[in-house]
Amino acid sequence: MAAGPRPISCPGLRGRHGAWSKPVVFCRSPEQPTEPLILILAITLAFARKGRCMTHITTTQDEILVGIDVAKDTLELARSDSQDILTLANSAPGIKRLVGLLRDLRPTLIVIEATGGYEQPALEAMLDADLPVALAQPAHVRHLAKALGILAKTDAIDARVLIQYARHAGPRLAEKRSKNRVELEALVTCRRQLIMVRTEQSNRLGVTRSASARHAIEKVLKAVQDQIDALEQQIRLLLESDDEMNGWNRRLRTVPGVGPVLSTTLLAEMIELGAVGRTQISALAGVAPFNRDSGRFRGKRSIRGGRASVRSALYMAAVAAIRCNPVIRAFAQRLKAAGKPTKVVIVAAMRKLLTLLNAMVRDRLDWSQLNVVQKLA
Repeated sequence: MAAGPRPISCPGLRGRHGAWSKPVVFCRSPEQPTEPLILILAITLAFARKGRCMTHITTTQDEILVGIDVAKDTLELARSDSQDILTLANSAPGIKRLVGLLRDLRPTLIVIEATGGYEQPALEAMLDADLPVALAQPAHVRHLAKALGILAKTDAIDARVLIQYARHAGPRLAEKRSKNRVELEALVTCRRQLIMVRTEQSNRLGVTRSASARHAIEKVLKAVQDQIDALEQQIRLLLESDDEMNGWNRRLRTVPGVGPVLSTTLLAEMIELGAVGRTQISALAGVAPFNRDSGRFRGKRSIRGGRASVRSALYMAAVAAIRCNPVIRAFAQRLKAAGKPTKVVIVAAMRKLLTLLNAMVRDRLDWSQLNVVQKLA
């Protein structure tokens, strides 16, 4: 009998009032990989080789898994060893009770779903308590639910699905970050959001004819610009107060085309930089081309997924690097000579620039110390 993909059997899930889904059997074929799972495994192995603290949990049926669905006011907690759903308040007292329960339970893995920031207090409290917790993206969890034939959606059902996500996806554990890095991410995010507001108001000003309305918009633009300037000053002071982040910022800024926006964005939102390979870091930033083939059909490769904020900052840096960075400029000229479209050239330059930055952080080198730069000298 020919060998084929081994089916994975998922036991039926149970809700508060008994069974609500039948056991589901699905196959994972080597010819049809699930990209998020492959990316998680690749990053985990890379961190293990580097000795970095990014742990991947492999679970068994006998171990206790916990799923926590987050809403603005409540936390729904499901356990693999019980059919009951516990509802707690998403507040300081509720989170304190949650941590106490989990400490007594000693689960193998806790999975909490990202919910627009409402999950952060509970996540930080569990990390402070040294509990094994992983943060799950809602889209990944929902895709798994559909694969299991679960079409209904409630908070209790989502908490149960998170247990299946913990068992089959094996998400990596969240890392406890330093206070300065958390603050940097908040400042960088706020600055990016204010720039979006500035762009919206500037566009609105261009099509507004009323003098009173234009005056109001101009006041808003001035206030927003003042806040952006203040945030940039706070970011500079924060970097100067942290020797480690300041050292990495100075190293990244030695690259022609890399300015303060890209360097701070990478420091705040790309903690994997230097700890994974070039293909993994490209996929995380959303600049890796993915194939789209089926049978004899060969689709056009395109980028997708990844962290949009990092990709946006990387785009502007790549445009500048094509003009002023000798390595990136020569690379882009070769692609143009080969007849590649302009957008393809820019995305390839983004990927090339990120690969070089990844190598610099990995090997702790300045721009001038890279082999590819020394060959041009």
